[in-house]
Amino acid sequence: MSPSEIERTLVRLAHEINERNNGVKDLALVGIRRRGVPLAQRLAKLLQRIEHKEIPVGTLDISLYRDDLTTLGPKAVVNPGEIGITVTDKIIVLVDDVLYTGRTTRAAMEALFAHGRPRLVQLCVLIDRGHRELPVEATYVGRKIQTSDNEIIEVQLNELDEAEKVLLVEKVS
Repeated sequence: MSPSEIERTLVRLAHEINERNNGVKDLALVGIRRRGVPLAQRLAKLLQRIEHKEIPVGTLDISLYRDDLTTLGPKAVVNPGEIGITVTDKIIVLVDDVLYTGRTTRAAMEALFAHGRPRLVQLCVLIDRGHRELPVEATYVGRKIQTSDNEIIEVQLNELDEAEKVLLVEKVS
């Protein structure tokens, strides 16, 4: 995806979020660290342009809730942190760059509920590449891209990578 394709996709996703929720009342976006955060911030700006209301954006660090924590190394660094917004009784849209196995989303749900009890949780992803290991489905999908297990979707965003693109690359063995 080119920068303009990413922008058009985010505009469409913002309209879908707005339409499905009948506006932005009680809506908050929560970006899953790393690339979900700038995507959530961009979606919030787009929603603000549509509805002329500020949309709260939180940041979710899921490292404490990952099920592969013991495989990350002998001294995994865990930073439980604040989300930055109130989630109780809100409509929360979790935002991430790529939906793959579903394990990141599972960890994000657990982390989110450690901060309160949302009224409704929806998932928004830029790319859904399939290959689920858990029964997780996104409410909003930018693009579905069929991949094989030896391929990787690489999302680069200006805020983190000083580049703006989505690439399908072959995994190096």
